[in-house]
Amino acid sequence: MDPLWLTIAFLCGFLVRQVGLPPLVGFLLAGFILNALGVEGGMTLQVAADLGVILLLFTIGLKLKIQSLFKPEIWAGTSLHMVLTVAFFTAVFWGFTHLGLSLFTDLDLPALLLVGFALSFSSTVFAVKVLEEKGEMSSTHGSAAIGILIMQDVLAVVFLTVSTGKLPSPWAIAVLVGLFLVRPYLYRIMDRCDHGELTILFGFFLALVVGAASFEAVAMKADLGALIIGMLVANHPKAKELAKSLLGFKELFLVGFFLTIGLAEMPTWETLGLALVLTLLVPFKVILFFLLLCRFKLRARSSLLASFSLANYSEFGLIVGAVGVANGWLAADWLTVIAIALSLTFLLAAPLNSLGNGVYHRYQQLLLRYEARGRHPDDLIEPWPANIAIFGMGRIGLGAYNFMVERCGTSVIGVDVNEAIAEEHRNKGRNVILGDATDPDFWDLVKNRGGFGKLELVMLAMPKHRANLSAIEQLRKAGFTGTISAIAMYDDQIAELRDKGVHAAFNFYAEAGTGFAEHVYEEALRTGVLPSVCEVDQS
Repeated sequence: MDPLWLTIAFLCGFLVRQVGLPPLVGFLLAGFILNALGVEGGMTLQVAADLGVILLLFTIGLKLKIQSLFKPEIWAGTSLHMVLTVAFFTAVFWGFTHLGLSLFTDLDLPALLLVGFALSFSSTVFAVKVLEEKGEMSSTHGSAAIGILIMQDVLAVVFLTVSTGKLPSPWAIAVLVGLFLVRPYLYRIMDRCDHGELTILFGFFLALVVGAASFEAVAMKADLGALIIGMLVANHPKAKELAKSLLGFKELFLVGFFLTIGLAEMPTWETLGLALVLTLLVPFKVILFFLLLCRFKLRARSSLLASFSLANYSEFGLIVGAVGVANGWLAADWLTVIAIALSLTFLLAAPLNSLGNGVYHRYQQLLLRYEARGRHPDDLIEPWPANIAIFGMGRIGLGAYNFMVERCGTSVIGVDVNEAIAEEHRNKGRNVILGDATDPDFWDLVKNRGGFGKLELVMLAMPKHRANLSAIEQLRKAGFTGTISAIAMYDDQIAELRDKGVHAAFNFYAEAGTGFAEHVYEEALRTGVLPSVCEVDQS
């Protein structure tokens, strides 16, 4: 890759991160700058972009439970949203045909419907990046957004198959059946892989060969194959480890994806103006997603944050537009318009997602009016009297929970944003509930049920630093005056947590050795095999 690309991409990503925006905004800007400098993307950048998308879909599959796609808010919500969005956009564009705009004057009704369909999708890449950075992939709104995006991807595949007249090979069914048949053998191979480079290489093999290449060979989309193979191995005990191992590679290759968006086309004044008009239509998509999700009994906050994650156009819009251009249904300038509109919605949606909780808190009373009666079973807030609350019931949270229960008894509760994890702990007899420490509604309920009189200690064991910071902010806004502790991965994060008023910040990498030594010492003391040079407290 050209050093100029790396330099400009890094500088733009670094600068926008300093003002609180996701680095992906900087990568988009870098693409525009490189475009203005006359740089062309070329095959290397496109390959990197394709690899990033394939790995992204594979890692989504590793975390996805297929039954979640059959929830009404996913399949019905996606279908209703797409139909209503296409109808609305088509009506607006039909009005534009009477204004003399050159790009609309030659469009008949099928072409207008095609443009509306292309713009009805939201970006999977953008939503996953934003949700991962905030640690909200497993939250109710994160799960809803991901489910909707996957349903959109499935509909896009159906359209591409029909519109190109290129049906999947008769061998496609054989490939699908074959993947199910070889799954036990893939599990055995994963069992025998170590925890290092072999596991990473096997992940690439699954995503690029077993998934992507096999689907391409039978005229199906490569990234759909990566998603499906990820879903097939998602129940393996090492699936989570595999997703973490591929994280750095996926992030690096996705830089190429965002650069290619900015490098797509140089705009004219007309295409830029039309892209701005299309950007102004995005609020309709957001409002419609919000209203539909509320009708399916999600809380207003969950509906709002899921809608913000979907507040953009999609890379699939470019693919649909390319099909239209190739078949002579659309003028080539439409690809430029969609690419610019896609970039602009990314730039606007990034800060919108960062400010999501603040927007909800400011307009909470207005938004609550749109909640349906009853509550979605995945979006409940449960009562929980306890003196000690541990948020994030992964390995670190579980260790903290077991220790506190041993020392403090039944006055300890675990809280996790993932319903599957919470249910697994409950099945093992642990006092764990579904909850989101970054959710102001959660803390409002605590206040309404007697305030913080009983709660004395909050332990934040969530793996994402931004999630822990957001939880501290919500605790302070709710008026909690007890003790707050939190984990972090790096020393600068420890300093930031202390600046926010955390009483105890724990670097679980740096202090893991201390915990290990304490455990060994206590076991040796208990069994009477303590080395003679060690001091024993006689008190």
